[in-house]
Amino acid sequence: MQFALEEARLAASAGEVPIGAVVVYRGQMIARTGNRTIRDCDPTAHAEISALRAAAKYLGNYRLADATLYVTLEPCSMCAGAIIQARVPTLVYGADDAKAGAFRSCFEILTSPKLNHQVEVTPGVLAAECAELLQSFFAVRR
Repeated sequence: MQFALEEARLAASAGEVPIGAVVVYRGQMIARTGNRTIRDCDPTAHAEISALRAAAKYLGNYRLADATLYVTLEPCSMCAGAIIQARVPTLVYGADDAKAGAFRSCFEILTSPKLNHQVEVTPGVLAAECAELLQSFFAVRR
């Protein structure tokens, strides 16, 4: 999660919402990035999506069956859908997202029995540090 926080800080320094993500595959970090929506002029360039894309490209396979995704904020519904499609078995995240979280805060996409894949989720890892980074970023902009 420390690497995801580093990516979130880099995103903040670039004017992006400070969210970072890291993909670990069989014990090896294979992708790490932060939000890039402004830089890439792409509404889908959330940290999770960018990290999943990079990991899939690295492995040459869009299915990330042995991967763990670490992200500083509870994924939104778009990112949760991508996690499901990539068949990521494990997600570890920091802060809950009361306004858009798709694990437990607003929706329960990642564990829905209606879908063909469910994700094992560990929430709250370094939650205070992840939340503080977001809060301080937005406090400066208000």
